[in-house]
Amino acid sequence: MTAPIRIGIVGAGNNTRVRHIPGLQAIPGVEIVSVCNRSRESSQRAADAFHIPKVYDDWRELVAADDTDAIVIGTWPYMHREISCAVLAAGKHVMCEARMAMNAAEAHAMLAASQAHPNLVAQIVPSPFTFRADRTIQDLLADGYVGDLYAMTVRGVTPSFADPNASLHWRQRQELSGYNIMTMGIWYEAAMRWVGPVERVIARGRVFTPQRHNAETGAMGTVDVPDHIDMIADLPNGAQATYTLAPSAA
Repeated sequence: MTAPIRIGIVGAGNNTRVRHIPGLQAIPGVEIVSVCNRSRESSQRAADAFHIPKVYDDWRELVAADDTDAIVIGTWPYMHREISCAVLAAGKHVMCEARMAMNAAEAHAMLAASQAHPNLVAQIVPSPFTFRADRTIQDLLADGYVGDLYAMTVRGVTPSFADPNASLHWRQRQELSGYNIMTMGIWYEAAMRWVGPVERVIARGRVFTPQRHNAETGAMGTVDVPDHIDMIADLPNGAQATYTLAPSAA
């Protein structure tokens, strides 16, 4: 009988609770054995909700423990590099939530760590929005169905950021999210599957609501991640791509 794959969860935020934990628990031969969130209380809530047997107060102890084979990272981006590299150093497989890192330097460090452990699986959660259409779009472009590609326009809308009275979100704080801007990375990754990576880019962003209520502190907090960005990029075949990420369609 094949031994089960034992998984530990570091960071049990909304997407981890809604997607990753239920999805993993539905796979035969996979067991989620431990969890560590931002506090003991929130860790215990996740453990109780999903019948996870062990709770850790410190993610380092969870990673070092001998009761797991792989770790799923569901934290905010500011911890992705440190935890991913620690998991690989511990000889375990790792799956890290999207928004790979705070910046390019951290992403390259994560890549180097994965290359230093070729026997381990190191995966970033892929952009899921276009999975059902990707192969069709790739085939249509490859077959010349749409003719020569001269220009491509991508527009992403994030309605949850449109309300100027909404509380400060972690995605609006560089200290937690880094250089990631709304759904920019997700839509760029999806488009890259169709037309390849861009070769040159210029961009301009703007913050429309610079101060928001911070629900954790009760005070006003600064928004330092743009909630609107326009980008113009060159594609490998010479075509031009434009990306607009905005809080609403208006």
